Amino acid sequence: MKTRRRVVAAALVAMLMVTTVAGCSSKGSSGSATGEGSAEPYRIGAIVSLSGSYAGLGTPEQKAIEMEMKRINDAGGINGRQVEVIFEDDATDPAKAQAAVARLLEQENVIAVIGATGTSQTMALRDDIDRAGVPQVSMAGGSVITAEFDKNVFQTPWPNRIVVPFTLKALKDRGLVNVAVISDTGGYGKDGHDLILKDADTAGVKIVADETFNPGDTDMTAQLTKIKAASPDVVLMWNAGKEAAIVAKNIKQLGMSVPLVGSPGNGRREFIEGAGDAAEGFRFAAGKILVPEAYGEGTPAFEVAQKFIADYSFAYGVAPDIFAGHAFDAFLVVTDALKRVEGEATPASLRDAIEATDGLVGVGGTFAYSPEDHNGLTEEELVFYRVDGATWVLDK
Repeated sequence: MKTRRRVVAAALVAMLMVTTVAGCSSKGSSGSATGEGSAEPYRIGAIVSLSGSYAGLGTPEQKAIEMEMKRINDAGGINGRQVEVIFEDDATDPAKAQAAVARLLEQENVIAVIGATGTSQTMALRDDIDRAGVPQVSMAGGSVITAEFDKNVFQTPWPNRIVVPFTLKALKDRGLVNVAVISDTGGYGKDGHDLILKDADTAGVKIVADETFNPGDTDMTAQLTKIKAASPDVVLMWNAGKEAAIVAKNIKQLGMSVPLVGSPGNGRREFIEGAGDAAEGFRFAAGKILVPEAYGEGTPAFEVAQKFIADYSFAYGVAPDIFAGHAFDAFLVVTDALKRVEGEATPASLRDAIEATDGLVGVGGTFAYSPEDHNGLTEEELVFYRVDGATWVLDK
């Protein structure tokens, strides 16, 4: 279902504590949130997956952006101007993502685009982004997003090229050297899969089975039966969709005692709730927000994370996951840069300000972009988790 929703700050003040609407087809108001002054608001587009396989990622992303927009606007906005975010649902579909960015650029004249939720959807925006010269800050973790360098494209999550070696090293350190891989064929899954195969020898692990599934598949017992026959030490799953819970349940149904390790894309409540007791013992690498003590109590990163967790929990009645954190960081990157633009903010001047970001403490890490690096994070931002008692604990 196509969703096009304009979130206007004045309306959001009254609506934030009401259930966030995802998947509706009505358009928002065409009015401007200008606050007390007459200046037009800064208009930012946001493309998120509110339906489809990545809905469990896109919904908390939207909530985090709405919450932070309200906070900024309640405090007077930026440079005396309110911030207006126009949301588009890409339904976890690259074609719909491309249509969404065209609307944002051609009809809404946004100064920046946050999104998309997924890697394939993010890459589908690139041609339009480059034609318009508008900066894009992606919330997806595929390495291709910033490895295929584009001057207009930035990224807030830790890319697969950082997470995959970190994960393989963790497997080797735990003696899990015979690895069976199962991944989805979407952009994020394929990106991670290819890096796993490329980095396996260097990491000192052996790939003994390699299976895939498609986004939206509802049973993976055929692939897992082949994996079981290979007698691996561990099953390494790379995907970010709701199918991860099915893989975990199918492993349990097949009586496989082998441990299951995943990607940062599985670090959400949706996986734990969907997999039930099959989620117990599941391990994955991700940033530190799920156990904030990992930042180091009293550090600037700990303080930022604690405030975000408290604000989000108060607004929505549940703690944020890593995807809400990616969105918090993406919105922070754009708004921090807006504050640093000298003179009138244009897409070009905003792009330059984003690229000059250095030492910006977010939820995912401390961002330091440059003309050569539009991701700005390192392996130091990652920790290894284990699901224990239906929650996350550090797996040291």
